[in-house]
Amino acid sequence: MRKKIPRSSLPPLVLTLDAGGTNFVFAAVRNGDLVGEPVTLPAMADDLEACLDQITGGLQELHNLNGREASAISIGFPGPADYKAGIIGNCNNLPAFRDGVALGPYLESHFDLPVFMRNDADLFAYGEALAGLLPEMNKALEENNSAMRYRNLLGLTLGTGLGAGIVLDGRMLEGDNSSAAEIWAVRSKLHRDSPVEEEVSIRALRRVYAEIARMPIEEAPDPAVIAAIARHQQKGHSAGAREAYRRFGEALGDAVANALTLIDGLVVIGGGLSANADLFMPAVLSELNAQFQPREGARSPRTLVRALNLDDETDRRSFLAYKTLDITVPRSERRVTYDPMKRTGIGVSKLGASKAVAVGAYHIAAQRIAATAPATTTTAS
Repeated sequence: MRKKIPRSSLPPLVLTLDAGGTNFVFAAVRNGDLVGEPVTLPAMADDLEACLDQITGGLQELHNLNGREASAISIGFPGPADYKAGIIGNCNNLPAFRDGVALGPYLESHFDLPVFMRNDADLFAYGEALAGLLPEMNKALEENNSAMRYRNLLGLTLGTGLGAGIVLDGRMLEGDNSSAAEIWAVRSKLHRDSPVEEEVSIRALRRVYAEIARMPIEEAPDPAVIAAIARHQQKGHSAGAREAYRRFGEALGDAVANALTLIDGLVVIGGGLSANADLFMPAVLSELNAQFQPREGARSPRTLVRALNLDDETDRRSFLAYKTLDITVPRSERRVTYDPMKRTGIGVSKLGASKAVAVGAYHIAAQRIAATAPATTTTAS
């Protein structure tokens, strides 16, 4: 499903789409920067024809606003999907795409442009690795005269569902079946027969609040209202609201701890629910920094790294303050230094999920465009 890529002396203009279960966010991106304001439209997640109209309408609006100069379309879509073929499968949060929809080929035909598709959470993590949390923290480490640099990143999107992406040493991890980093399917600590997404999602917060407040779930407020109730900014069952976010954080922290044992990198969170990180982050950190109590022997740490909240001033200083020990090399007079404390940091995206997805989507398209560009040669005079 590849159309001829238009050539230009300028960096390519790419139309991007961050497809969420609630909203579609469209952006035009050139050289990694947004051109103008994004366009947001409701997803129409239950109606395929209406959903396709939203997608083509949003892309067409940006295409027209930018003089129809786009070189490609790059889309972030939740799985399951065959991203290389451009086919979206039975997506839980977008039921309109049940039984498989060839979205990529359709858009290529409609716009006569090449279309690139990846998992939306993968692109979020990639955007944060290129222009978000990862370079931000490495710059801060450099400014604090630390030799430590981070190369790996786990990105989490919190909203209608739980998405995740992994960047290892600058490369986005996709997996052989385009199914890497599907953290939503990790077993929940709180209910062992359920995936963690059932505890870390909008519906989970509403369900727990409804249970504690003893109301029908259909009457439960949305997460923003639950957060306001938890902060005593609005009337309601404040203890139930706080407990809903605490359980959310406990389940999320357990899943992140499992992932960090394999990834060993920084963690960034985004998506609509990240706005309420102050309500669930303490439980996340409690899980990450907990200890196992084995049946025999001493306690051992839940993870081999100490987790610090990068949005807390005290924790951030601890993360940046690499304190080295000076030790002697055995059987010599030579001395070396090292920092014995392994650590990771978890922080809320400053780019925002949709912008991070757009940045990641742009770079995927730009790389493919560059890879297919004809080689240039020069002749010596």
